[in-house]
Order: sequence, then structure tokens, then C-alpha cells
Amino acid sequence: MGRPFGIPVYVSPTWLIVAAFITYSFQPQVAEGLPGRGTLVTYLVAFVFAVFLYVSVLLHELAHCVVARHFGLPVRRITLYLLGGVSEIEREPETPLREFMVAFAGPLLSLGLAGVGWVASGFIPQGTIIHVLVFQLWVSNLIVGVFNLLPGLPLDGGRMLRAGVWKITRSSGSGTIAAAWFGRGLAVALVAVPLLLSLMTGQEPGWEPLIWSVLLASFIWIGASQSLRVAKVRARMPQVQARTLARRAIPVTAEVPLAEAMRRAQQAEAGAMVVVDHDGHPIAIVNESAVAATPEQRRPWVTVGSLARSLEPSLVLPADLSGESLLDAMRGSPSGEYLLVEGGGEVFGVLVTADVNRLFSGV
Repeated sequence: MGRPFGIPVYVSPTWLIVAAFITYSFQPQVAEGLPGRGTLVTYLVAFVFAVFLYVSVLLHELAHCVVARHFGLPVRRITLYLLGGVSEIEREPETPLREFMVAFAGPLLSLGLAGVGWVASGFIPQGTIIHVLVFQLWVSNLIVGVFNLLPGLPLDGGRMLRAGVWKITRSSGSGTIAAAWFGRGLAVALVAVPLLLSLMTGQEPGWEPLIWSVLLASFIWIGASQSLRVAKVRARMPQVQARTLARRAIPVTAEVPLAEAMRRAQQAEAGAMVVVDHDGHPIAIVNESAVAATPEQRRPWVTVGSLARSLEPSLVLPADLSGESLLDAMRGSPSGEYLLVEGGGEVFGVLVTADVNRLFSGV
């Protein structure tokens, strides 16, 4: 779509769905504000309103990105989609204050647009197309600004709440968990409150408001749940240390039968096998899955070399790797096993991907 401030902007095809829905929903209000105009004109004005509303959403997201860049945070792109927009900022702010300011920038701009529109609408003659558009836009920006200030992830207000809890507890993880649970509660309230009010008043809920409530509640619930999962993963990140997770490995030459190699490994209490050449240099790692898939009666006749993966440079990792650095190295070269070496090149052990995955099971 373009690169305002050098930031790529993409529009998802799902935008057409919500644009059509907004056009249909707002046409009656446009017709009421423009009496005597034909149906085609009022639908066209409602569609123009939908376009300008998404321009407002784009400005909202740009506000986040500009402040993020001010703090040195790289911004990948902005995507406009079914329920609004999302700014892909590659790193989180380093401090609670910066987190708060990046989050608050979007709602502040939306509320500013609402204020400008409110003032401008007073100078525009009523009953004109421009007045209808300006009026609807300032009201919509007010709603967008206030809604985004609600305290629950993934909304901006949730990020502001996260920053506050982070500041108090000095733990960004605690802030994320608190704001995510507030987000889940908010999602439930968005559906439950309208239904309860309908029961109390004896009126049936309108299908359009109910659809919007369910859509927004689903968006918030999914976003909050994803934030919770991320917080749990990060809480376990200190446990992701190559040295701690490494298995002891025994060296075997390629022609050794699997049964004999397994006997040696059991005797040495080792959990992995490294294929070495006749000079003792590692050349391959025996694949655990291939070993498990080999029937026991065939193991005396199958050599370990036939079940090993050659050691590419990317499969040899420093034993001191940990946290995100370790996971990034594993993601860069997916494999079942990695050889861990000391600074001088000595073999420390073997890191098995399944052992790392077990750390995050249930997250």
C-alpha cells in the first residue's frame, strides 16, 4: 500500500469483509443524516466512511511505530486487517516508561483526531455529505481511542497496564500475565454484559451489536491467551541452557553395529552417540529417532553410520549457548540433535531437540 515514514503498510484481503459490513451497518445512519438522497448515494458515502475509518486506524498504528522508532525499536511493518491494524515492532521496549509511551501513542492520536473532528463539525453545515462524514469519523475515533484504553491485552490499555505492573514488580513477565488475565476478563464481559442487560430489560439483543461483541471478544481472548503463552515461554527461558540440557555422548566409528554401540552407551551411562573417524574427529551424530525405529533383531546387523546425520557446521554449537541465542541457532538449522563443543573444539556432549521441547510442554 505504501511506506509512510519508511514503514511498509499492507492491507489484508479481510479488510474488504469489514468494509462491506461497515458500509451496510452505517448506511441507515447516513440516510438519516442525508434526507432526500438516493440509496446508492448513501451506500457510497457509507463506503467512503469505511475507507476513512481505516485511514484513521493506519494513523493510530503509525503513532505507535513513530514513537517506537524514536526509542530505537525496529519496526517491520503495519498490517490492516479484519478487526483493525497491527504494528509489528521487532523488540519490546527496554523500560516500563517506554512501553507505556509506545502503547499510549495510538489512543492519544485517535482521541486527538476525535477532538479535531468534533471542533470541525461545528463549522460545517448540517445535512451535507462532509458533515455526515466528519461527524461519524470523530465519533468513531472517540470509540476507537476509548476502547483501546481498556486495561487488557492485546489492547493498548493492556500494554499500559503491563507497563504499570512491570514498574511496580520490576518484572515484565508479571506485567504480561496480569494484563493478559485482565484481557480475558474483558473478553468475557464484552459478550456477557450485553446479554445480561437484554435479560434485565426484557429486550432481545440486536444481531449487529451481538456480532461485533463476539468478534471483538474473540480477538481479545485469542490475543490475551497468546500473551499468556509467551509469558510462560519466557519464564522458562533461563532453563534453556545447552550445558544443562546436554546428554553425555560416546564416540563410535561408523562400522560399529548398533547393538554394540548401544551396549557401550549403556555401560558409560551416555544418552547419545557421536560417529568419529579413525583419528577421533567427530563426523556425524547418530539420530535418536532412527535408532528407536530400528527393530531390536536388526540392531546387530545395522551400523551406526547408516543411522547418523553428517555434521554440518550449523549443527555444531558452542556449549555456552543459552536462551534466545540457543533457540535461534536451533531454528536456523532444524535437526534432532546438535553437537556441543567447548571453546577449544573439544566435544562437550549432544543436545537433543526433544529435550528442549519438553521444557515447553504444556505451555
